[in-house]
Amino acid sequence: MKELLAITVIALIHGSYASLLLKGPSEPVLQGDLVTLECLVSDPELNTSLVHFERFSKYQGWYRMQPEMGYFRSRCFYNDISVEREERRVVLSIPHATSYSEGPYRCVSDADNATALDNSSQQLTFKVHYMGELTVYRAGLSFSRYLGSTQDLRVQLGEEVVVECSASSSEKPEYFWQKEGGDWILPSSKLKLKKVSALDGGQYTCVAQHPNVSSLSKRRTISITVLREDAPWYESSNGRLMLMTSAAVVALLVLILSMGVFLCRKAKQAKTSKGPIDDRSQKKPIYKASVESLPSTCGDKQPLV
Repeated sequence: MKELLAITVIALIHGSYASLLLKGPSEPVLQGDLVTLECLVSDPELNTSLVHFERFSKYQGWYRMQPEMGYFRSRCFYNDISVEREERRVVLSIPHATSYSEGPYRCVSDADNATALDNSSQQLTFKVHYMGELTVYRAGLSFSRYLGSTQDLRVQLGEEVVVECSASSSEKPEYFWQKEGGDWILPSSKLKLKKVSALDGGQYTCVAQHPNVSSLSKRRTISITVLREDAPWYESSNGRLMLMTSAAVVALLVLILSMGVFLCRKAKQAKTSKGPIDDRSQKKPIYKASVESLPSTCGDKQPLV
């Protein structure tokens, strides 16, 4: 009874949407959540079998979700969507929400007596929030490589270190760095240490926080080790990276030179090898006066071929 009264009050407020009222999630939707859309029918004479859900696409406009084998399968995303019908209520369930599930929804009536104003509900749009894995990498290098979860970043004494973290998210995350055992927090995606000393070594953690959903956050910890002053350059992470890059370049050059030498030898062999014997080049000219010639009344002795 209270639900029917609420429908009537809202219908009077909206006016043009007197027949259908669409209700959606009241809390932020996270990726993978179950989403339920509820279409309430205020007209007691309207059969709910004539009510269906539509979704808007910028490529197709408003399109109807067609039933397939007891399920509704959208043409834009491939989640199995179930629809349940009751006396005054139609419910659309999306079992696993993704970013493709976003977009305006509405419920529409196919009743013949429905006017252009009250044959559809108001539009409802919900956003699916998500956050991907957090990656941490050494900034400022042309061939920076991503660090593993237990990667030890080895730097030389007095070197400048810039480490950056990033994560894919439905909205731009808020980043901050903190050091284990320290009481400071750096609100930035970049951690910059100038002229590192032995005191700068330790565990550093980057945290990415979704701006609107507190439950969505990722963190990644790396270890920074400051080498001793007399340590060779190749013990640092930059030195190892340079050695790996140089080895890859040398291997590539050797492969290119080997292929070039191989192709040159093949071309030289093709030029020096003898081709097939041309039988026509071995034929001798036939003169009219010779034994091989046919009788002729002409007296010239010029070759015929």
